[in-house]
Amino acid sequence: MKLTKLVLFVVVLGLGSPCYGNSAEKGFWSWAKTPPMGWNSWDCYGPTVTEQEVKANADYMAEHLKQYGWQYVVIDIRWFVENTKAHGYNQRDPRYVMDGYGRFLPAVNRFPSAANDKGFKPLADYIHGKGLKFGIHIMRGIPVLAVKVNSRILNSEARAADIYSTRGQCPWLRDMYTIVADRDGAQAYYDSIFELYASWDVDYVKVDDLSRPYHREEVELIRKAIDKCGRPIVLSTSPGATSLNMAEHVKNHANLWRISDDFWDRWRDIVDMFERCKNWEPHIGPGHWPDADMLPLGRISIRGERGDDRRTRLTQDEQYTLMSLWSIFRSPLMFGGDLPSNDDFTLSLLTNDEVLAVNQNSANNRELFNRQGHIAWVADAPDAGGKYVALFNTNDAGEESVKVTFGEIGLSGQCTVRDLWAKKDLGVFTNEFAAQIPSHGAGLYKIK
Repeated sequence: MKLTKLVLFVVVLGLGSPCYGNSAEKGFWSWAKTPPMGWNSWDCYGPTVTEQEVKANADYMAEHLKQYGWQYVVIDIRWFVENTKAHGYNQRDPRYVMDGYGRFLPAVNRFPSAANDKGFKPLADYIHGKGLKFGIHIMRGIPVLAVKVNSRILNSEARAADIYSTRGQCPWLRDMYTIVADRDGAQAYYDSIFELYASWDVDYVKVDDLSRPYHREEVELIRKAIDKCGRPIVLSTSPGATSLNMAEHVKNHANLWRISDDFWDRWRDIVDMFERCKNWEPHIGPGHWPDADMLPLGRISIRGERGDDRRTRLTQDEQYTLMSLWSIFRSPLMFGGDLPSNDDFTLSLLTNDEVLAVNQNSANNRELFNRQGHIAWVADAPDAGGKYVALFNTNDAGEESVKVTFGEIGLSGQCTVRDLWAKKDLGVFTNEFAAQIPSHGAGLYKIK
């Protein structure tokens, strides 16, 4: 009888939903064929977001952004703490919500629909009802509280105290202990939490304290747990910078991974990102995306980690640079501001379909040159002979002419040029194109 069940199980794995795919076959890449686009609560609400605020951002996305490809609504860190606080973490006396198997549950005082053991299922239903997808953030490992009470592990004879180690504990948030991968019960614990998330109809999980240092063994436990869970859950690892030495491993286990620490609304963070993007460009591809982090645009830090309630400190030219680089690098686009607080300019950044097409539908993306503060990126457009070109002026003083020759991008002779931000045809040019780019600014073009 046991042999019969095993054979049947293998058949189901081979023929069923892609959620049961073998990571060696990279079946999970099909769950994120293009860079995910969505909203994450971190930049504006830190660890304090509430159900009402999540719904308000989902409502806005459904009304204003869904038609442009925005779809994920992601609750970031510490949704399981009742007495959380803004501008940091309450690590003095946190009140955790956890079940008998050592699995965190939503704090009902912040997420009322989670009452009566419903978890995030009602909120996921609300978001799915708007044609959107639902995501959550978790920390790597097993809760310290679970070890303290020595929780049972679902579908295992082991208990929490059997699978943990204090080595490698996250230095900036002490909620979790490391899981020792080769111990009995280690895989079962990760299986149990992703079984829970699948029952809530979660579509996306961001796993923190995973990428730097790179916890290879726990990455593999998580990959296996998702493969077993019965649901295609997109996996994002965080924070960065993920080591380039781990590039092949991470893209064979995750859909997206951070290439930097938390990115905020500072020009120097954008300048630093150019080099990071250049280093990671060989690893861009359908289903596996180097992640330059969230977009700290619009109204941020309402109750966030960095600074007080404010509009982004980036100038409009710097915001064009940010969106142009993220688009031509094909980074995931996760908006960090409070969507209902958007002004017209911020909304225009998120609804330019010609710019978003570069992020979603280009190929062979690469830096073309970096010359004394003038930077160019190029990518293939979907139509034959078309090229996307981004031109940047990272210098601090004034408008400057940034030029690209058609030979550099694989074209020649006469070509038409279209300004994608302005949605305007600029005319026919011979052998080269030059644009006046303001200091800290960018232009994004289609040349054909």
